[in-house]
Order: sequence, then structure tokens, then C-alpha cells
Amino acid sequence: MPINSAISTRLHYQHKILTDFIDGLSDELIRRPLVAGKWSIFETIVHLQTYQHVFIGRVKQILTGENPVFSIYTPEADPAFHDNCGKSIREIMQDLLTTRKNMTAEMHTFPDADLVKKGTHPAYGPLDLTQWMNFFLLHEAHHLFAIFKQSAEIKKGL
Repeated sequence: MPINSAISTRLHYQHKILTDFIDGLSDELIRRPLVAGKWSIFETIVHLQTYQHVFIGRVKQILTGENPVFSIYTPEADPAFHDNCGKSIREIMQDLLTTRKNMTAEMHTFPDADLVKKGTHPAYGPLDLTQWMNFFLLHEAHHLFAIFKQSAEIKKGL
């Protein structure tokens, strides 16, 4: 059974709303945290972009291993997250969009036998690859909603 249409559609399109959310915002506004100690829009986008690569690595481990056990991902402990925070929004968005296009295309080639392979999440337990895709998309949606709220707050003040 191939990837279901709800997952497929979200993999293809969910992330693309980011460009609408940040349209009209300067780099300075995107990088400015609205609440002290919380991520800015930029840092949240960097997290999504960086975690996408982490997710791809986890998928590869699931495909080649026997139910690998993963630790909780912490962006603050990830050197790639910090390195990517030094890049431009254009570089981050380009990588996010290109990587997602390639990732989605590859996932659509997975045979049914791969979709039932499992990896263990530290909080949610053993998840098959389809469940991992849903987890990835729900995690992303959570952050997209946060970016939506932040950008609306910023635009309200313009």
C-alpha cells in the first residue's frame, strides 16, 4: 500500500506556506524574537530546515536497521542548527524547499515493505515509517502555526 494521500499531499505542499507567512517582512523583522528567550521566525525556520535533514537520516536508519532507537532531538545541541543560523533566509529556504522536494520524491518510491519498518521514538515508542512521516508533518505543522502567529503579530504592527 503506497503512502496515503493525506501524507503525500502534506509532504508535497505543507511547508510551502512559509513563503506567504514571511512575505513582506524584512530580514531584521524575521530575525527579531517577539518574546525574550523564544525563537524568532528565522530560528524556527532554521529548526524546520535542519530537522528535515535529521529526519532523512532517521528514515535511512529505519530502512537499514532493525527498529533503531532514537534520542530526543535538541536543536540547541545540534552544531548544524547553530551553523545554519548564520546563513541567510534565502539559503535556508532554498535548502528546505530543495531537500523537501528530493525527500518527498524518494519516499514515494519506497516499497510497501519499507513503510512498515519501525524505529523507536523516545516519547512515542515504536513507530512505523508511515507514523514517522505523520510525526514529522505534525511537528512541522506545530512550528508553522507558531510562525503564522508571529508573522501576524509583526504585520499587525507595521
